[in-house]
Amino acid sequence: MNTKKLVIAFTLFVITAFSQTSFAQLNWEGQTGALLTPFAYTASSPANKFGKPEVAFHYLNSGPVVGNDYQLSVTEGFAKRFEFGYTQAFSSAGSSALTPLFSNGFSELHGKLGIINENAFKTKWVPAIAVGTIGRFGIQRVGSEGLAAGATAHNGDFYLVATKTITQVKGLPIVLSFGDKVTNASVFGIAGNAPNWQGRLFGAAAFVVKGPKSALIFGSEVVQQPHYVEGLPKAATIPTSESYFVRVVPHIEGSPLQVDLGVAQIAGKIAPGVDLQARARVGMGITYHF
Repeated sequence: MNTKKLVIAFTLFVITAFSQTSFAQLNWEGQTGALLTPFAYTASSPANKFGKPEVAFHYLNSGPVVGNDYQLSVTEGFAKRFEFGYTQAFSSAGSSALTPLFSNGFSELHGKLGIINENAFKTKWVPAIAVGTIGRFGIQRVGSEGLAAGATAHNGDFYLVATKTITQVKGLPIVLSFGDKVTNASVFGIAGNAPNWQGRLFGAAAFVVKGPKSALIFGSEVVQQPHYVEGLPKAATIPTSESYFVRVVPHIEGSPLQVDLGVAQIAGKIAPGVDLQARARVGMGITYHF
């Protein structure tokens, strides 16, 4: 009975959220972006002042091997050009003998600087361009298994990203984003560390369907991952991550609440006889702007 009540309450919450509007969209790691990748846009803020903080909760059902992953984020914008924030990652165990390799939480700090505004130089085609970084600390997952008992690992990303919202197609705005990052993280830290720093590409594409008092964004994104995981044999390789998502974007001033829903393709059979069962996994996110 308690489970049934929880499902009903959650369903009503989602329906309510989708009927309202918001001012921000935070991704899995707390950055302004799509579901997994950052955009060149930054958190809302006035000129030369701090904006109001944005908080987000994300959940990903990573399957019976990896378990469930949760992210709690708070992000702050400044001067229409900067954003910075903190995310705490949590996990709950799966049911596989490999599950301990993907357990335990860790902390994340991120920052982003917009260097070129969208449509700068009196044009209609220049994308927004930004640089950013994220550091992950206190990791006790695959990449830290070889460390002394109680020790932790850390990893990070440095990235350049360009994002453009194309409005020339009447009635069907399109959002395109493309970036390059240097990282030593495997699957955003979920699978621990990569053996070394590597350049990896990422991108997102979406189209916007306008509706009464809101707009729906239907999109997809890809993120190249380092192929190998520190602490695992080289026979184990990690594929490119993908996601398919839907997001509600506000048309009007009003509610600060927003919900994202998506399906993520993370990793399946990474080696003969080793299946992480993390393909076509469902995730969701809730963002609130104060």
